[in-house]
Parts: sequence; structure tokens; C-alpha cells
Amino acid sequence: MDLTQVIAGRERDLGGFSVRRVLPSAARQMVGPFIFFDHLGPAGFAPGTGIDVRPHPHIALATVTYLFAGALRHRDSLGSDQEIRPGDVNWMTAGRGIVHSERTPPAQRSAGAAIHGIQSWVALPDGAEDVEPQFTHHPAASLPRRVVDGADLTVVAGTAFGLRSPVATLWPTLYVDARLPEGTALELPAEHTERAVYVVSGALRIGAAALAAGELGVLAAGGTARLTAPSAARLMLLGGERFATPRHLWWNFVASTPQRIEAAKTRWAAREFPPVPGESEFIPLPSIP
Repeated sequence: MDLTQVIAGRERDLGGFSVRRVLPSAARQMVGPFIFFDHLGPAGFAPGTGIDVRPHPHIALATVTYLFAGALRHRDSLGSDQEIRPGDVNWMTAGRGIVHSERTPPAQRSAGAAIHGIQSWVALPDGAEDVEPQFTHHPAASLPRRVVDGADLTVVAGTAFGLRSPVATLWPTLYVDARLPEGTALELPAEHTERAVYVVSGALRIGAAALAAGELGVLAAGGTARLTAPSAARLMLLGGERFATPRHLWWNFVASTPQRIEAAKTRWAAREFPPVPGESEFIPLPSIP
């Protein structure tokens, strides 16, 4: 099984902490429904400091937060107030429009926090872009897990390796946290049309190709892929079915038409999105083309 693309994460400073942004890239916008993929950290904060992502809007996508270390407090315009810890899943469906903030919880902020995880967006399919906004939290213990050929696998969302995550998706999805001990060889079935492997830590070989930490390898369609870990590795397997309709992406907005994006920009500039209860701050509409 060959790799069709290798995409290296690009460092982005988000104000006090950095991410490796993998999707979208100049080489590729999406893998299955995944249209945005950030590797957050690992980062540490001095006591009294932390992450403060002020309220901001989304449409026509679902945000997915999955942590390896640390904690984040999610608050949104539905009134949700949820702390997420390693192995949990926060899945927020924006639909016709939602606003949320993400901050380091008070206890971690006072003690000095560490944070490490993946934040991604999945685009909502045609016919579901304007669904009612929704937020769901799934604790780590609720996610299906099994060991396959020595690899410890947790199905974060969608289906894989005969398991189905309780996280409700609106499109066929592959999203798996895979931990491979040194020397492990894992066979990734051809269950999903589009598949990619992101190396969180360690190193990986796929056929004759090598992937290093911070790189995303996009697999050719069809056939089984053999993933070999020459050293202990942690991977995120992601993908799903291909979208028939291209997606437009501007700032925090994803949509099937430019008109939807323009309407969302107008609504946010006019402060017509619902507020996050208890928060008065917000991120203004950026002045970018």
C-alpha cells in the first residue's frame, strides 16, 4: 500500500502556545470529512497562565477535541459547560451556527498547566449543514477499545476494526487513537475510501515510506495498509468517505457555497449569533480576504 501524499505540520503560534497545523494544507484540503486538523502542544504554562480562546462562531462543521494530557473547559451558546480530560471526546455540532470558548480550567491554571492533544473539524454533509447546534461529551471509558496485533486501539469516532464509537456522526468516519509498541505491525483495512495516518510521537513505516512525528501520510484508496513502528509510536488514524461537493473554508466557517460563508460573516459582524452565557469577550471578525 502506497502513500499518495506526506504533509508536514506547520507551526502556528496561537498566542502563548503553538500548534502543528496539518489540514487544510496547500497540498490537500480534506481527508474524508476532516477539513481541519491541529496538533496542540505538548505545551506547558506557568502558574496563573493558560489557554484562553475567546468566544468565536462556527457553522456547518463539528469540532472534535481529544486530549492526551491536560484539560480544557468548553463553554458554548447552548449553555454547555464541560471540562474535557485525556481520552474524553468533546463533539460540538455547529450546524446553522454556534459560539464557544475554550480555556484552561481554574485548578490547572493556578497550579501550572500542561496541554497536549488534537483539535479537528469535520465538515457536515450536504443536507445537514443547517442542523440544530448540539454538544455532546463522551468520557474515555465510553469509547470502544481493543488490542490488535499488539496495537492498543481506541475508536474515537466512526467505525474501525469491528468497533463503533458511541459518538454520533453524520457521515462515514474513521478516527482512531492507536498506540503501537516498538516492532508492532498493524494492518489497516480498506473499510473507508479515504484514509490517513498522523504520527503524534515516535516514527512509522508504511511500505518503503517513513513518517516522522508531526507528519500526515495519506494512503492510496483500496487495499490494506501495513503500519510498522520501528520505535514506540502514537498515531491518529483518520478519514472516511469522500465528499461529493467541495467545501469552502474561511476563518471558522465551513460551507458548501460561498454564499453561506458571506451570510455567516455578516451575522457575526452584526453580533447576531447567540452569546456564550457568562462570557462577554469575543473574537472580532478578522479583516482577511
